Amino acid sequence: MNGVQPSGLNDSSMPRREVGHLAVWSVTSAKPGNGVEMLRDGNAETFWQSDGLQPHLINIQFQRKMPLLELHMYVDYKLDESYTPSRVSVRAGHTYQDLKEVRVVDLEEPSGWVIIPLTSESWPHEPLKAFHLQLAVLANHQNGRDTHIRQVKIWSARTDSNKTLPCSATTTQMSIYSTVR
Repeated sequence: MNGVQPSGLNDSSMPRREVGHLAVWSVTSAKPGNGVEMLRDGNAETFWQSDGLQPHLINIQFQRKMPLLELHMYVDYKLDESYTPSRVSVRAGHTYQDLKEVRVVDLEEPSGWVIIPLTSESWPHEPLKAFHLQLAVLANHQNGRDTHIRQVKIWSARTDSNKTLPCSATTTQMSIYSTVR
């Protein structure tokens, strides 16, 4: 697996939060009963199943530009065999039309959470900023046609809304103006 942390490992010291609930999710195709909602239901027993030609796409659109750190994808080769992705691409941009490939990942019989960093290797603490994220399944194990993905989570850099003032109020007169009453 190039550029991917094995499942269960996540040593990121940067504060972060899961932001998938802030996005609009869509897929290129789905079998009845196994739609896009299965990617976010919090249940590893359910799955999205594509229905059509590859590549199979999951589109994730945010209303504002998001500082993105990681994409987590839950897949299980033991249960899904030829439906399990073997090669995925993560693309990002402002709109569907200007997506650029961020990372291509080869997976060998994955089971559990696959963590795909969205930061560059040269700047690992600098989040990727994008409105639109796309996960493309380029190939499956055993040359399978359709794919199963059980869960997807998107992690963003946490922004602290309670930032302290750049200067400190050291005198009594300055401290009365340091807070809003």
